[in-house]
Amino acid sequence: MPWKETSVMSERSAFIKEAIRPGANFRHLCRQFGVSRKTGYKWLRRYRLYGVAGLTDRSRRPVHMPRKSSEAVEQAVLTIRSKHPAWGGRKIHARLKALGHSYVPSPSTITAVLHRHGCIAPEESQKHTPYQRFEMEQPNQLWQMDFKGYFHIGDQECHPLTILDDHSRYLLGLKACQNQQRETVKGYLTTVFRQYGLPESFLVDNGPPWGSVQGQRTYTRLNAWLFRLDIQVIHSRPYHPQTLGKDERLHRTLEAEVLSQNQFDDFHICQQGFDTWRRIYNDERPHEALVMDVPISYYRPSLREFPEQLPPIEYPSNNQIRKVGQLGRISFHSRQFRVGRAFAGLPVAIHPTLTDGVYDVFFCKQKIRTISFHQVQS
Repeated sequence: MPWKETSVMSERSAFIKEAIRPGANFRHLCRQFGVSRKTGYKWLRRYRLYGVAGLTDRSRRPVHMPRKSSEAVEQAVLTIRSKHPAWGGRKIHARLKALGHSYVPSPSTITAVLHRHGCIAPEESQKHTPYQRFEMEQPNQLWQMDFKGYFHIGDQECHPLTILDDHSRYLLGLKACQNQQRETVKGYLTTVFRQYGLPESFLVDNGPPWGSVQGQRTYTRLNAWLFRLDIQVIHSRPYHPQTLGKDERLHRTLEAEVLSQNQFDDFHICQQGFDTWRRIYNDERPHEALVMDVPISYYRPSLREFPEQLPPIEYPSNNQIRKVGQLGRISFHSRQFRVGRAFAGLPVAIHPTLTDGVYDVFFCKQKIRTISFHQVQS
């Protein structure tokens, strides 16, 4: 039991005064002062060694701290932090190990070092709450693509375009774009495809140039181009940006580690900064979702090479084929049905469903519309 809080030193002094009397009942005395016999003997021993000064509290800090971070280790931590101001204890821990340091303190110790040197604001510690997301089993099964919110370079808008492999978190592309137009995206995608091959599918949002949802989904010419490359396009749920969770998280990291730390004078310098950071992100920056490994350790290029010429559009002989008109409509059994201007001038295949009078319309391997003779077509 503890000493009474009112006057610790006076209580201990009174205890010692009674304890050193000839014939004192030590057990009864400890009960009277509300302390254990172990505590009573401790203070009696200290009094005999050091006198009254021995009754004061001693520091609980260990005399020897063999694993205390040395100045050299702390400096290594602070050096990495200065290069990457958004990195926390776990990432710095993994990076120190990757660099071959003989002694690497635990992530919590590194975090304490950062706090001690004023590198982490208290409110920042409350912002990092992990949560579970889906993940593809292999690289190139699914890529995520999106524009980050624009920022200004001089009087122009810069729209960073990011392309991320879902399985490995490998950042395949980071482009400083001057707009969000189809040809800009297509041109950069061609560069990425030539370097890494083709993915099986893309996850994108519902804004330009990916498409839109207004009653029925509206596809774009960019969608049609990807379909011809045998790439499935998956659109996120409208008004649910968390569907593109990994890319959204990447955007926050880009903001913290690049955009908030730099001010670019022109697009060329901006792209150089993006290229440098993309290498760090893929090759050096530990990723918590990868057990603090780096994305390049999990990624390999696709075996599906980019064709310099689009493959012909072919359908099985038993399909009903229709050519899409310039207004995005097809004629089927004397009825006009809208399938989208993105496919104007191109052939589509019509498949019957299990419901009489209802058909699915495919462009290449992608279903783009369901048409029904039970509804009035606009």
